[in-house]
Amino acid sequence: MTASYPTPPPAPKFNHTTETVLSVARDIIKKSTEIEDGIAASVKPEDATFENVLTPLSEDQNQMALSQSLITFYQHVSADKALRDQSSEAQKELDAYGIKSSMRQDIYQRVHAVNEAHKKKALNEEPEAVRFLEKTHRDYIRQGLALSDEDQEKLKKIQEEIANLELEFSKTLGEENGGLWFTKDELKGIPEEQIAQYKEGEGENEGKLWITFKYPDYLPAMRFADSGETRRKLFIANENKCNSNVEVFKKALKLKDEKAKMLGYKSHAAFVLETKMAKDSDTVMKFLNDLREKLTPGGQKELEKMKEFKKKHLEERGEEYDGKYWLWDHPYYNRLMLEKEYSIDQNEIANYFPLSQTINGMLKIFEELFGLEFVEEPAETKDVWHPDTQQFRVYNEKPSDGSEQTFVGWLYLDLHPREGKYAHAANFGLQAGFIDKGGKRHYPATSLVCNFSKPTPKKPSTLKHDEVVTLFHELGHGIHDLVAITRFARFHGTATVRDFVEAPSQMLENWCWSPEELTKLSGHWETGEKLPKKIVDDLIRSKHVNDGIFNLRQLHFGLFDMAVHDVEDSAEVEKLNLSKIYNTMRSDIALLDSPEDPEFAHGEATFGHLMGGYDAGYYGYLWSQVFSTDMFYSAFKENPMDPKEGRRYRHQVLEKGGARDEMDSLKEFLGREPNSDAFLKELGLA
Repeated sequence: MTASYPTPPPAPKFNHTTETVLSVARDIIKKSTEIEDGIAASVKPEDATFENVLTPLSEDQNQMALSQSLITFYQHVSADKALRDQSSEAQKELDAYGIKSSMRQDIYQRVHAVNEAHKKKALNEEPEAVRFLEKTHRDYIRQGLALSDEDQEKLKKIQEEIANLELEFSKTLGEENGGLWFTKDELKGIPEEQIAQYKEGEGENEGKLWITFKYPDYLPAMRFADSGETRRKLFIANENKCNSNVEVFKKALKLKDEKAKMLGYKSHAAFVLETKMAKDSDTVMKFLNDLREKLTPGGQKELEKMKEFKKKHLEERGEEYDGKYWLWDHPYYNRLMLEKEYSIDQNEIANYFPLSQTINGMLKIFEELFGLEFVEEPAETKDVWHPDTQQFRVYNEKPSDGSEQTFVGWLYLDLHPREGKYAHAANFGLQAGFIDKGGKRHYPATSLVCNFSKPTPKKPSTLKHDEVVTLFHELGHGIHDLVAITRFARFHGTATVRDFVEAPSQMLENWCWSPEELTKLSGHWETGEKLPKKIVDDLIRSKHVNDGIFNLRQLHFGLFDMAVHDVEDSAEVEKLNLSKIYNTMRSDIALLDSPEDPEFAHGEATFGHLMGGYDAGYYGYLWSQVFSTDMFYSAFKENPMDPKEGRRYRHQVLEKGGARDEMDSLKEFLGREPNSDAFLKELGLA
């Protein structure tokens, strides 16, 4: 660290232990309860104002945001199982308190009084404060505060049980450590450097290799194993790795339906969508079905081409073709076709993207685009939860007038797998930004948690192109978290409506398909050579290969989500056979062949999104893709590194977080209403 950088405010402290995590959670609950009790005791409903009711509530939420995310984060990343378990327990207690707090009739009465006064005469507060009031009031209504005392108590128990089931589902997924043993013959085709990553067996498994269901093990095996039988076994085992979650999902589904009906909604989806951009299930189903209608013909053509490709490949190997294109075939043959017809060799491409260099290049892109500067904390001074984690100070660029740089926030990168760690790729907000009661800004802290392969003694960690895309996507969430400037923690960064939150990250994926940026980002781990122009051209030419199949898979997820959450008859919810619905819909929508038995696997039991906040919301990935493509085409398609547009995007969209209506941010940036023209054009459908 050089002396030219101003000293930042204190970073979060990751010094919690199994003994302190629960005590911190209970202290949060105690202080928050005291504040609510104080409001109820000192303010009569007829005397309620924003200042004496909403201000202390918002300040309490701001303070909670400094500790709550930290102590519940350990369950996803700590190497200490005991700490992970205690973190989960802390999450349970905080969730239970959140439900109890959200159902306090005495606080609701005072918030309701302020809201009624606001409706009669405009509140003398800034727009973000008005939004805070309106959303807080609506939250109480949606928690059933208009119900009888008896029904409120019943609803509280339902919500506590749902929260516990979601936690159980997530914990089962996170703690899953299964896999399969295979002989080296069964793993033919998998590159040697990947084989070297697999654990070798002993005793009865001597001579075999253990492939876990974690991405760095599972995906290369599915993409490279020549044996269809190996891929079949691995695919089906992966789909059945958390079968105890089948019943957990079903229980949660019934409880969510019961809750929605108690609150007067026709279904859980109707309840969820009321607060989203889409507003109702009819809008979502029209969007998904229209897209399915447009994508299916192209997907069927792609499927026929892939079947012919598989047939020819098997004939060349002297093997019989069964006329099927199985679910476990696509990762393998999609990769093989990209290699043969588009000269796309992902392992060769990975040599040009060593992880550390790719991260540095990516950060430079964001520096140039958004006017930021990332400064890594030295190993001797960094404060992190695991030695593998990197810590960065993030500053605004140095002003042209020579004045001192200003601080933005803290960024952490935890990029390699380990036992008990969150198994996918995600951004976790660790502390939200907000303005405290003294008018001082508290700065955000955010972390990327990924699972890229570890370096070996012979070679550094390298990224396949799709992993580069993943890195950009997740850091997109991180940037959103870092640059947001809001008064309330409630609206900070990615705290937007769920069907918009992916749009900023999806937009940044486009930089991974820009020839100039991709070339700049690359550098062969041995020679430093840039990615050759032919490979860049071939890669970009391949961008939309099998896009129909890919997006139909996304539609399967979205339509399954709606099928199980938009059921109006509670008796029908009770009868739902989730695995049968999941597998049958996948065959019908995604077009790929699966075993005849519709209960051959239980993929819904591994579908963490639907028990992690995306229930009746998975459509949002495609929905927000429409917005992200519209923004990219409008502002960056011609010049992805335009700093003027980058800063305008930062200030008009990212900086606002959820502090104003997301559609207003979109319209300001686009200068018009958003539309799907660019999205359909990008997919070749317009």
